[in-house]
Amino acid sequence: MTKVLLTGGSGFIAAHILEQLLKKGHDVVTTVRSEDKASKIRENYPEYKDKLNVQIVPDIAKLDAFDEVVKIPGIEVVLHTASPFHFNFKDPKELLEPAVNGTTGILKAIARSAPSVRRVVITSSFAAILTEEKLTDPNTVFSEKSWNPVTAADAHKNQATAYRASKKLAEKAAGDFVKDPANNAKFDVVTVNPPMVFGPLQHYLASLDAINTSNERIVACVQGKWKDGVAPTGAAFNWVDVRDVATAHVKAGLEIPEAGGHRLFTTAGRFSNREILDIIKKNFPEYADRLPGDDVKGGEYPPKDKLYGFDNSETTKLLGIDWISLETSIVDTVKSIQSFGA
Repeated sequence: MTKVLLTGGSGFIAAHILEQLLKKGHDVVTTVRSEDKASKIRENYPEYKDKLNVQIVPDIAKLDAFDEVVKIPGIEVVLHTASPFHFNFKDPKELLEPAVNGTTGILKAIARSAPSVRRVVITSSFAAILTEEKLTDPNTVFSEKSWNPVTAADAHKNQATAYRASKKLAEKAAGDFVKDPANNAKFDVVTVNPPMVFGPLQHYLASLDAINTSNERIVACVQGKWKDGVAPTGAAFNWVDVRDVATAHVKAGLEIPEAGGHRLFTTAGRFSNREILDIIKKNFPEYADRLPGDDVKGGEYPPKDKLYGFDNSETTKLLGIDWISLETSIVDTVKSIQSFGA
């Protein structure tokens, strides 16, 4: 079995990675930002107390944040998921600095103090792949080879652009680090680039007040917030289930040696808010009085001549994942959030 460092262990994606790693018998060191989160994880996995080591790293934006954690003996693989995804900020630096510093800081620490690490998997995003101006161009096909041209200066445009810049700049910084011989990196890097991530919550960590950003729209729907009009889907129409994203991290980090150096565009396909609504209507008749009638518009796809293309066949072939369907993902998500009173 492999000893793995998983950063951001209380996060939406990381919580599913943690569960998969423990069930496969691996030893896991995971980091969280507070003792409260640490205790919840420990309490949820009493049967794995000899396999699980929870460490507190309160501020991942500090360049030395992970210096001590990586010194824990025997770590072979690092799965770095810790990075902010929210729009509750006033200055773009609040996103850019934790994303970039958290990534470069942990890579420097590994190169300096963790010679046993052979691979680092970094959670990036479709945000680092897409080009905002081409999301309505049917002749554009986004793939693993596509890079968002956004710069740090562009981050001041709006919150969405700031988030996309944080993911692109962090991913680029990681690539530049391992390519520079001066850094003496003995490991390779894989990035996982999911779009919108839906899926069930880990009950011991979640609350509807702190729902992950991607699932917010599902909560809004079942709470009746779409009754008078379905919310616009947004500019990007790709999605993936959180369990598949977790599987991608585990496979890329521990099970597929040839994944080294790859970007993994993990997506199950397209979605729209209208499709989410239709799935909830079909499977949860108890919400009928909260959901919009058939005459209420909104949430549809744009015309085909205003919608980008995508191709993640390279990722699908490499990982061998049979992607979870949208209906399964939404149904499981709703069942999950029902336990929180939704």
